[in-house]
Amino acid sequence: MLARPCARPTRIRRAGPGWAGPATGPPGDPPTASPYNGAVSQAPSLSPVVPTRIHADRAAATLEIDWQDGHRTTYDFEPLRWLCPCAFCRGEAGLPGWLDSRPTLSPEQTRMIDIQLVGNYAVAPSWGDGHHTGYYTFAVLRDRCPCADCTARRAQSAPAANPSGHLAHTPTAEETQ
Repeated sequence: MLARPCARPTRIRRAGPGWAGPATGPPGDPPTASPYNGAVSQAPSLSPVVPTRIHADRAAATLEIDWQDGHRTTYDFEPLRWLCPCAFCRGEAGLPGWLDSRPTLSPEQTRMIDIQLVGNYAVAPSWGDGHHTGYYTFAVLRDRCPCADCTARRAQSAPAANPSGHLAHTPTAEETQ
């Protein structure tokens, strides 16, 4: 399904027990009918990572997420595309993915044209080059938050690496005796 680009930003909001879908077209277009656009019963979340608002601003090329605990995450589209978790971009079966080749991303590859919810756990952006198979889970989006506080938290909890880039071996108590 091809989505047509529109001038207004794509919005996904958490409203009561159901999700309101993303923007589907220019102002004045009737909303797309869906049996899931109203209140739906949901299983309780197994994870505390719950967004309360997701807003993709195509003009600013940012994805902004407000979390239930009050934290706000803002991704620029280019770093978000580098995070694509799909098998083509990340690799599978021990083979490297396309992003492992360190390509230069074109403006079309970092232009988000649409974003859809995937269940109650992820979003799936569609990019200008037609790529749309990456499901970005809420847990990953929160964990990889690029804000200064989250970046510092990850740096403090990261294992030590030696100059070769391999993880350094930390001797156990038995090895030091």
